[in-house]
Amino acid sequence: MTLLERSLAAVWHPCTQMKQHETLPLIPIVRGEGPWLYAEDGSRYLDAVSSWWVNLFGHCNAHINQRLREQLERLEHVILAGFTHEPVVRLSEELAALTGHALGHAFYASDGASATEIALKMSMHYWRNSGQTEKTRFVSLAGSYHGETVGALAVTDIALFRESYAPLVRAAATVPSPDARQAQPGETARAVALRAAAALEGWLAEHHRETAALIVEPLVQCATGMAMYDPEYLRQARALCDKYGVHLIADEIAVGCGRTGSFFACESAGIWPDFLCLSKGISGGYLPLSLVLTTDQVYQAFYADEVTRGFLHSHSYTGNPLACTAALATLEIFRDGKVIERNKERASWLAQAADLLAEHPAVRHLRQQGMILAFDAEGASPGFAQRFHQAALAEGILLRPIGNTIYWMPPYVLTQKQCQYLGVQTLQALSKALS
Repeated sequence: MTLLERSLAAVWHPCTQMKQHETLPLIPIVRGEGPWLYAEDGSRYLDAVSSWWVNLFGHCNAHINQRLREQLERLEHVILAGFTHEPVVRLSEELAALTGHALGHAFYASDGASATEIALKMSMHYWRNSGQTEKTRFVSLAGSYHGETVGALAVTDIALFRESYAPLVRAAATVPSPDARQAQPGETARAVALRAAAALEGWLAEHHRETAALIVEPLVQCATGMAMYDPEYLRQARALCDKYGVHLIADEIAVGCGRTGSFFACESAGIWPDFLCLSKGISGGYLPLSLVLTTDQVYQAFYADEVTRGFLHSHSYTGNPLACTAALATLEIFRDGKVIERNKERASWLAQAADLLAEHPAVRHLRQQGMILAFDAEGASPGFAQRFHQAALAEGILLRPIGNTIYWMPPYVLTQKQCQYLGVQTLQALSKALS
C-alpha cells in the first residue's frame, strides 16, 4: 500500500469530513526545508499558513534541531509533580522576563485548548478561593474561537463547533466584536473599538458579580476570519475588567510569538492581562506545548495548606523537557536574530506582494497586522474555500481559507522574492477559484 492508502485506512484526520478524500486525495509530505514542504511525488508547496500557524522559523530549522539533539542526550521527560528540570525553569524565567515580570508564574500543558481550559479553571478557582463563589461565568467576543475541548467550546462562538456538542457545553455570554470591518461610513477602526467597549461595559455593569473573566484574542480574531481591531479595545477592556472586578484572559495562542508585530500582542496596547495563553509557535512548530502565564496575585490565592485551595489540573507531559528545549531555542532565535525588528521589513514585503491583490475586483477588506495579512473574496459561491485551497496547491502554495477569507501567516523566513511569489500565485489561484 502507498503512504496515501495507509493514511486513509488508519488515520482519522482533524476537522475533516473523511469522505471528501475520495475525490480530494491527501498529499503525502516527505520532508520540509525552510518555508517549503516537499510531497512524495516531488511537488513542493510554500507553507504560507505555517502548518496551522505553528512553524515560525522554517521546517527542519538547524538551530532548533541541534538544541533538541543535545537535550535528547540528557533527559527526554520527567513527571513535573514533585520534580523539576532546567528547561522548564529557564523557559518560565525567560517568559516572565519578557512580560517585565508582570506575569511571573507559568503553568504548562500540551495544546492551545488545554491552555484555555487552564485559564478558565484558574480564574473561577481564584474567585472561589477569594470567597466570591458566585463568579463562575465567562464572557467572550462574538465570533470568538478558543479551542474545541468542552470548556474551551463554552467561550467559542462559532456555530459549527459549538452546536455540534451543545449538550456538553455550558455556553458563555458574548459581547460585540470590535472587528474593524464593521465600520460605518466615515467611522474609524478606533471608533468601532470604542463602540464595542461601550457594549462590554453595559454587559459588565449588569453581570460582573457572577462573571469570572473576559477572554479575548488580542488584535486579531483568527478563526472567525482574521477579524482585526484597534488596540484601543484592549486598553478599554483592561480598564473595565479592573473597574468591575473581572479577570482578563488574553488568548495569544495564535497571535503571540511575534505574529502581530510585537512578541506578545498585548504589548501593542500597553497592557497585561491576568492570564496569558501561549501555544502554537512557542515551540517553533516542533513539539506540542502550551502554557498559561499569570500574576503573583493569582498565584498567592492558591498558596495554602489545604489541597482544595491548590490548582487541580495536570497533564502527563506537562513541561516536557524536549518541548521546553524547542521553546528555548525558539526564544534564542528571536533574541539573536533580532526577529521582531526584521519582521517589520518582512511584513512590508508581504504588503507589497498584496498590492497585486488589491486590484482584483473581488478583493475586499485587505488588512494586515504584522505577519498576518488577509482579505475577503466578495461574491464567492458555496464551496469557495475548498476550490481555492485546491487551486492554491496547483499553484505551489499551501493556503486554507476560512470561509471566503484568504489569509497569509507564513514562517518568519520568507525572502522578498518568496513574498512576491506568494502574491502572484495567490492571485492566480483566486482567479481560478472564482471562475
